[in-house]
Amino acid sequence: MLNDNKSAFIFDMDGVLTDNMRFHADSWVELFKDFGLEGLDTERYLVETAGMKGLDVLRYFLDPNISEAEAERFTELKDFLYRVKSRELIKPMPGLWEFLDAADHKAVRLGIGTGAGPRNIDYVLDLLNLTGKFRAIVNPYQVEHGKPHPDIFLRAAELLEVDPAACIVFEDALPGVEAARRAGMRCVAVTTTNSADAFSGFDNIVQIIDDFTEISVDVLCKTLSTNQPVTLL
Repeated sequence: MLNDNKSAFIFDMDGVLTDNMRFHADSWVELFKDFGLEGLDTERYLVETAGMKGLDVLRYFLDPNISEAEAERFTELKDFLYRVKSRELIKPMPGLWEFLDAADHKAVRLGIGTGAGPRNIDYVLDLLNLTGKFRAIVNPYQVEHGKPHPDIFLRAAELLEVDPAACIVFEDALPGVEAARRAGMRCVAVTTTNSADAFSGFDNIVQIIDDFTEISVDVLCKTLSTNQPVTLL
């Protein structure tokens, strides 16, 4: 049942809670090279498919008819490479802990809507000391469609018992911003994966930030209560 008096912040994980998308991209590129795919580099992956679940990435770049079982096997290989490469490099985004604490103080409900699988979610949240911080965590295995479809964010809102219109999504990837738009949610864009200019075509973005030191929980809550956008930084 929805709570009309509540608001929520729903965070993508990779590239938002931590600046780690290049570690994922590098691992995909290495995997694809091993299977003979040339012409894919880190930048192309980040622009075209960052934030999408492994099955969709593999169907986009490697084989549109790849089976779910085979895609799962390839994704596990990629994820192993990613964890090996990144274990000492995963750090919280500047200002993240303070921002989450301020949101808690305002009774804003916190959720995660991510393209990552359960093992990578546990891996990142443990390294960031954020295990147990979020009331709802949704990954692509829990819904029918991954980003840019709205399913992940809509399911997170449902679990948080908050109307989608009272949710703000935090995203770094273009498919994720589009997923928020389709879910009827406003979005804060984080410039870890794309430049600020890359988000210019979206009408649901209320603010563009480099990290969480640039944003105020009070301002975002006011945005939700007045239904008005804030001035971009």
